[in-house]
Amino acid sequence: MRRLNNSIEALAHSYLVQGIVNRSGGGALPNRESIMSILLGLNELLFPGFGGLEDLSHDLRLITGEQVYHVARDLMREVEKSVAFSSRKGGRFSCGKEGCRAAAELMVEDFFEELPKIRGALILDMEAAFKGDPAAKSIEEVLLSYPGFEAVMAHRLAHFFWIREVPFIPRMMSELVHSRTGIDIHPGARIGGSFFIDHGTGVVIGETTIIGNNVKLYQGVTLGALSVKKDEADLKRHPTIEDDVTIYSGATILGGGTVIGRGSVIGGNVWLTKPVPPYTMVYNNAGNQVIREQRADNTR
Repeated sequence: MRRLNNSIEALAHSYLVQGIVNRSGGGALPNRESIMSILLGLNELLFPGFGGLEDLSHDLRLITGEQVYHVARDLMREVEKSVAFSSRKGGRFSCGKEGCRAAAELMVEDFFEELPKIRGALILDMEAAFKGDPAAKSIEEVLLSYPGFEAVMAHRLAHFFWIREVPFIPRMMSELVHSRTGIDIHPGARIGGSFFIDHGTGVVIGETTIIGNNVKLYQGVTLGALSVKKDEADLKRHPTIEDDVTIYSGATILGGGTVIGRGSVIGGNVWLTKPVPPYTMVYNNAGNQVIREQRADNTR
């Protein structure tokens, strides 16, 4: 047991010297299990009956009210921790204990006001998945079983907190769903309406990516940066995908100046670091990359 005692002393010393200890009380940081529980609760609010709540035979408004207050209480607790951390580190928020609690309450109220709008956007995403995949038998099947839709749902929730500079929570939401789906969408990415990720595994969408309306991605697509230098963190590093673009599996599109023009089709395993004009088809043929115009009425 002497060796264990030595290990205890060494660990305790490292805590003092190296830090990185998440202390309880006022200095605690958000909890992963709590964020996952909040995500599940929000999913149930967005689409009642498809998550944890099975008995919807009573007054749906009353059930919704109870669920909103339950999720809001838990979310406010985690947002308060995040806001307090920002305040301690000289971030966007500057507040004492009571001030951070008030800021968290206001943030959560704003979020729930936005939730119906987020729900509307997700219904368009769901419809895009149903229309865009011949294998989809119903809207309900998309909601219950499509990992791409699950990832987009988490992103639209996380993005709310990202643009308001709340630490931790947006990345935690995104990464928790990343671990479930294999789809990595940074919460900073700006994604338009009717977005569909088919199959999904291995998709990566970087922080400063901008995606327009009616865009469809297949598995293994990377929308990434040409450089990972830390001093370029505040620059536009990831591509822009305009409306009505389809990108097939394994394509890699890199760089903040890379714009894929409206109505274009990017074939499988294509590597792009330069802009593509609107209504263009890009594909590989016998080891060569082919870029050719297509008719504007044949965009998908």
